[in-house]
Formats: sequence, C-alpha cells, structure tokens
Amino acid sequence: MTDLVETARPTGASRTDIGKIAAAAGLAVMLWASAFVAIRGVGNALSPAPLALLRLGVAAVTLTVIAAARRAVRVRLSRKAFLLIAAYAVLWLAGYTVALNAGERHVDAGTAALLVNLAPLIVAVAAGKFLGEGFSRSLIVGSLVALGGTAIIATGATAQRDWAGVLLCLLAAVLYAAGVMIQKVTLRHVDGLAAIWLGCVVATVVLLPWVPRLAGELQVASVGAVLGAVYLGVFPTAIGFTAWAYALRRMNAGRLSAVTYAVPAVSVMLSWLLLAEIPTAYGLVGGVLCLTGVAISRRR
Repeated sequence: MTDLVETARPTGASRTDIGKIAAAAGLAVMLWASAFVAIRGVGNALSPAPLALLRLGVAAVTLTVIAAARRAVRVRLSRKAFLLIAAYAVLWLAGYTVALNAGERHVDAGTAALLVNLAPLIVAVAAGKFLGEGFSRSLIVGSLVALGGTAIIATGATAQRDWAGVLLCLLAAVLYAAGVMIQKVTLRHVDGLAAIWLGCVVATVVLLPWVPRLAGELQVASVGAVLGAVYLGVFPTAIGFTAWAYALRRMNAGRLSAVTYAVPAVSVMLSWLLLAEIPTAYGLVGGVLCLTGVAISRRR
C-alpha cells in the first residue's frame, strides 16, 4: 500500500506524510471490509433503508462530536461545494448504502464484497476520462478480466436465483464509484472531515422518510442487531470515510481506489470466521478473476 501511495505522492511530501496516507487508506480498507460482515449479520433484523438511516444518523452524530472537539463546526461553504457534498451524499452515502444493504439480503458478505470491488475499475476509467489521470493498456486488459470474473459470479448466482443480489451489488459499485469521483472534486473546496460530516448529515436527512419504519423495527430488533448498526455508523462510516477522505485529498483517485482490492479478501475471511459463510465455487473463481483484473489494471 505504501508503494502505491509513493507513486502518487505530491512534490515535497515527506515519508511521514506518505506513512500517514498509507495508514489512513489501510484503516479505511479494514473497516469497510468489516462492514460487509456486519451488514449481513444485521440485515435480517433491519430492512435496507431503515438500517442505512440508523447507520448514517449514528455517523452524523459521531462526526458532529469530532468536529466540535476540533472546533470545526463553523464551516463556510460556497454554493458549488455544498452541491458537490449533497451529490456524493445522495449517491454514495445514501444510495450505495441502501443498495448494498438490499444486495446482502440475497448474497453472502464475501460475494457482495467481490462484486462491489469493481468500483476501483470504474473509478480508474472515470478518473482517466474526467480528471485527466490517463488510460493505459493494462487498464483495458484488467477491465476485461474483471468483467469476466463478474460474469462468472453472476452465472453462479443466477443459477441459485440470487441474480437480484448481484444486480444490487453492481448498482452499489456504480454508486460507490460515482461518489468517489464527486468527492475527489469536492475535496478541492473543503477539508475531508467537513466533507464527510456534512455528507452524513445530508444523507441522513434524505433517509428521514423511513423514520417510522425504523422505529417499528427497533422495537422488535435484538440488542445485537442494534449494536451492529451502531458499529456500522461509528467505525466503517464515521471513522472509515474520514480516513478515506484524508487519503483521497492527498493522492489521485484511480490509484488510491486500487488499494480497496484488499477489501474482498478480508471480508471473505471475516465472513468465514464470524458467520460461517464461504462464497460458492463460482463466487471464488469469479472473485479471483475480479481481483486479478483490478491488479492488472493498476500496473504502471
């Protein structure tokens, strides 16, 4: 991971700065990997939108406390900056979260992580097109390999009538990639903490129509399910997205997104240890191809 960051470090950046960026990216990867397992564990107690609302509400409160402690509550934003924050909040924080929650009702945590991990390829292509980060032969080859892996996963899932989960996870990957692209531009106008804090607030407001349903489900949900949702809000969302924003502001979007290819491996391991879930043979073979494609696409 440090090597990936080194290749994109800004002029004059010290090794200490590189270490901080690598640590932030690594923390985000570990927390996001755990989120797939937590969502799978909580998903039977809370439906997709109410779970997203609780998760983002907890994250918004947590980040408000952090912002207040850092005396960063008063943030002056231009109209453009606020619109950018609102856009990625709706697409990534709200849309992606709901789509992933729904997808994991049909497929296991490891398979979901493998499918969502196509997002780095989408980011790399979009960054090359819209942010001037360029294209390469390896990106094209890697994209084709990864798409082949996705087709294998989809074939196995469809055979088991889980195609809805595959489509939802692919939708989550697209929303994730769109969110990263918009957030990259947003971070030119506002610091990472303010961006993710305000983004969580906006996403929570967008999901407020599901408050009555959330209230009803919380009355019958187990303590473990509620604690799982709180964990999702504090760690993968508040801390994980803040760490990601810190790293994203300091290196290019395409190369940073490449480090997330470690997420599925960690998710599969955690899913196996905590939920006794292992992806199908189709999922494992297709997942290996997806990860291979991502690795090929990021070769210099």
